[in-house]
Amino acid sequence: MSETHKYDAALAADIEARWQDHWERNGTYETPNPSGDLADDPEQAARPKKFIMDMFPYPSGAGLHVGHPLGYIATDVYARFQRMTGHNVLHTLGFDAFGLPAEQYAVQTGTHPRVSTEANIRTYKTQLRRLGLGYDQRRSFATIDPEYYRWTQWIFLRIFNSWYDRDAGRARPIGELVAAFETGERATPDGRPWGELTAAERADVLSGYRLAYASEAPVNWCPGLGTVLANEEVTADGRSERGNFPVFKAKLRQWNMRITAYADRLLDGLDTVDWPEAIKLQQRNWIGRSEGARIDFPVGEKGDGGTVTVFTTRQDTLFGATYMVLAPEHHLIDAVVPAAWPEGTHAVWTGGHATPAEAVAAYRKQAAAKSDVERQADTKEKTGVFTGVFAVNPVNGERIPVFIADYVLLGYGTGAIMAVPAHDSRDFAFARAFELPVRCVVEPTDGRGTDPATWEESFDAKDGRVVNSASAEVSLDGLTVPEAKSRINSWLEERGLGEGTVNFRLRDWLFSRQRYWGEPFPIVYDEDGVAHPLPEEMLPLELPEVDDYAPRTFDPDDADTRPETPLSRNEDWVNVTLDLGDGPRRYRRETNTMPNWAGSCWYQLRYLDPHNSEKLVDPDIERYWMGPREGMPTGGVDLYVGGAEHAVLHLLYARFWQKVLFDLGHVSSDEPYHKLFNQGMIQAYVYRDSRGFPVPAAEVEERDGGWVHQGEPVTRELGKIGKSLKNVIAPDEIFAAYGADTLRLYEMAMGPLDVSRPWETRAVVGQYRLLQRLWRNVLDEATGEVTVVADDPDEETLRVTHKAIDGVTADLEQLRFNTAIAKITELNNHVTKLPRVPRATAETLVLLVAPLAPHIAEELWHRLGHAGSVTREAFPVADPAYLVDETVTCVVQVKGKVRARLEVPPTVSDAELEALAVADPGVVAALGGAGIRKVIVRAPKLVNIVPA
Repeated sequence: MSETHKYDAALAADIEARWQDHWERNGTYETPNPSGDLADDPEQAARPKKFIMDMFPYPSGAGLHVGHPLGYIATDVYARFQRMTGHNVLHTLGFDAFGLPAEQYAVQTGTHPRVSTEANIRTYKTQLRRLGLGYDQRRSFATIDPEYYRWTQWIFLRIFNSWYDRDAGRARPIGELVAAFETGERATPDGRPWGELTAAERADVLSGYRLAYASEAPVNWCPGLGTVLANEEVTADGRSERGNFPVFKAKLRQWNMRITAYADRLLDGLDTVDWPEAIKLQQRNWIGRSEGARIDFPVGEKGDGGTVTVFTTRQDTLFGATYMVLAPEHHLIDAVVPAAWPEGTHAVWTGGHATPAEAVAAYRKQAAAKSDVERQADTKEKTGVFTGVFAVNPVNGERIPVFIADYVLLGYGTGAIMAVPAHDSRDFAFARAFELPVRCVVEPTDGRGTDPATWEESFDAKDGRVVNSASAEVSLDGLTVPEAKSRINSWLEERGLGEGTVNFRLRDWLFSRQRYWGEPFPIVYDEDGVAHPLPEEMLPLELPEVDDYAPRTFDPDDADTRPETPLSRNEDWVNVTLDLGDGPRRYRRETNTMPNWAGSCWYQLRYLDPHNSEKLVDPDIERYWMGPREGMPTGGVDLYVGGAEHAVLHLLYARFWQKVLFDLGHVSSDEPYHKLFNQGMIQAYVYRDSRGFPVPAAEVEERDGGWVHQGEPVTRELGKIGKSLKNVIAPDEIFAAYGADTLRLYEMAMGPLDVSRPWETRAVVGQYRLLQRLWRNVLDEATGEVTVVADDPDEETLRVTHKAIDGVTADLEQLRFNTAIAKITELNNHVTKLPRVPRATAETLVLLVAPLAPHIAEELWHRLGHAGSVTREAFPVADPAYLVDETVTCVVQVKGKVRARLEVPPTVSDAELEALAVADPGVVAALGGAGIRKVIVRAPKLVNIVPA
């Protein structure tokens, strides 16, 4: 304890350590559940609940910098405020610990990823504890804990054993689908009775329905990382988000989640949650709902090459389709490419190759080296090659050539398009390059005429009348675009050639990773390659301890390589004998692991019931904390705070898992997070030398209006805080200089929570001084004795105090922490000027500051004679009587200049105010004996006098 009792860094450190120990020792932040805990505490059971969450942190070896805690401090302040306003608050924090960063670090250092990850978690916990965050530590966990990922695997098996019933609009157990096949209620794809299918054939049929399924599909293969990536993990320029390596298209057997089945519900659910509109828009755009039609085009001389189905939003232009384009990866190509070019094939169509097979193979290799963004770039130089086959336009029987081209992606629509060059700019450029017909089928409204030979660009035919669109079967001529769409939809459906439908940009979620450090799949394969789920009693399937955990990486530019998973090298683990109900048999385990997103899809549920070994979550507990209620029709977490960078990835995946669990009856909440708040970013100055390289910010000096590093001038700019920019500020530095409460106050006072702001170490002292003044208002710095008095506060102090209570309450409720601190500062400054501080005022001030600076608040509350923790005290409530000003300042102007200020009641009448104004000595002097021509009164705040 400081001998002078002055609030300084040393005293702050002592106070903070003592109270952190007290909170932990007494379980101050342990939150009771409705099952058991609350049943024995009627008073607590009667409280409303608040479930407050931060987005899962990933513990890096570098520990926290000052930018990391912004959201954590904010939710802690809000949680403390909610406790003090009578809520039962659940607030805790776990760790998202599987994934690529830990594995890469382990490979680089030779340290097992579990060892390094657990060490990082310990570092994070120490730093978070130092901040005084009020977490229920009993509920904390890491995704790498086997008792946690047991339930991640359990959820995967629930998804694997489910299918989406579109008629019912929900997921159902796969056993109900099997029963429908067995009874004949539902026909098998080829019409054979279910009993005549082999086990492998049945597995293939069910794989087409399961919400988790394995399939051969084009994937994003990253040789430099040795793994495949989800679309969302690939940057706009076709490189890996982590490591910045090239990404190529490759065909591999991978696990997928059928998230597309939930596309409509994922869209509709956005209307029920309280999220920033920008985040909702990003999700809507990613899901990408569009209405159009699916149309079947027979391929081959007599349709003997099968059928290509296209999705188009412009079915009204079907008569204008003069060729087709397939994505280079389309599955039909290998089956239909002929041995030789058809007679009369244009030389420009062949790409200079002797056979269609050679042309297709060469073009596929060329396309695989491009990112999706590069392939979709709006360039006039279109590339492609003729497949050697023709398709038939169903509306007029016309034979049209089928090309492959990289501007068509397999991941969008059906991977095939009907090309209408007159009315699509990409098709127009391709048609000109390959000398293909261009037919106008919607009359231009810009006067260019209907002969495309005279056009320089395509015509975007959203308006206008349909032309050149008639055959013996159907005519669209003269119809508007909407009328033509409706007519052709009906015609297609009547003849079984297609149908009006809805398509989505959203693709199924690629769920496999070729890594060691991830959740093992609870799946084994028999000798026929049929996947079998492990029974629940065999969970968790633990990740084996291995010495060689590095994924095999390759030349980053070698697109022809393929993954080799670390688990596949562990033969003793991979090949096992199991009894799955039909006697001991040999099986092979799945050697891919789940993506790190798996663990963060459901962690909100584990917080509720973290030690339940019998159920995913107790239904009563889940319903209490997350169930639907007034204002929250789909339930969810009351407040979820995190970065906007998770707008699609984590949030979309978590919503999908929650909806599956809801459909299967495991939870009562259809949405995981009701209210979402995106905090801004704390930035720091980056200093660069003449080469543009960052230099250590701590070594830069300000000199003559500029900045200097080791005698050389440097430039300054704002940027993210990070090791690569050499501008890391560790919270430990601020703890040592000022204490944790000062750091908490400064981060909350820097500006609105949702706005990015620059870090200024020199500005931290402002909040330090606020706490020092607060300390002096209660205690004598020389003796440490309490100096408050039992006197009642005067009228002015009561008004200032209750206005502060009212304002701080509203600000904390709305997460406006910076303005709440400003109001507390104003009250504190008022108290500082009082000759003697009334106890009631001092206690109110301590309670107001308690959510923001809990350590000093606990200490002062204790020294003021209270035995209990300030955490559980009631937050002050403003008395409305003191919120109305006793007097209002009225400004009196003569000729537009202020000549007097009058203190008047807010209820003063116009006549009373005019009489007071004209009698004021300052006004009389300003008039100088002149008469008054006009008096304008705006009671109670303004009087304007116009002299005669």
